[in-house]
Amino acid sequence: MTPQQTAEHVRDGMLARDRAARNLAMRITHIAPGEATIEMAVRDDMLNGFDTCHGGYITTLGDTAFAYACNTRNEMTVASGLSVDFVAPGRPGDVLVAEAKEQSQAGRTGVYDVTIRNAQGQLIALFRGKSYTVKGKPTVPVLSAESA
Repeated sequence: MTPQQTAEHVRDGMLARDRAARNLAMRITHIAPGEATIEMAVRDDMLNGFDTCHGGYITTLGDTAFAYACNTRNEMTVASGLSVDFVAPGRPGDVLVAEAKEQSQAGRTGVYDVTIRNAQGQLIALFRGKSYTVKGKPTVPVLSAESA
């Protein structure tokens, strides 16, 4: 398999088991080695007492994009830390777009930056995730052509 085919295979396998992403109606619009873009519409049940998107949902969107980006090589990779800076509120009906990109991958650790914007391009949050790869353990079952 090519690196792109592996990324797509991992995306499909992860999404099949990702109940959180499905329950929040997240859509993966882009996947490539070290990258993922995911969209999520802000629903009424995601609003806080200020009628803006609760920061936990924004963080979940960033964490989900981070997870898909750091697992594109089909080596089980988990979060070892994260930080989020909220810049502007998500509004009811907004479609939030999280773009995750690998910044560094060395040995078992990586750093990924995720920008979260609304559909108009306004910056909502900046997310940084630190990853740890569990060597020898695939994220999803390996296809026979992938191991060749």
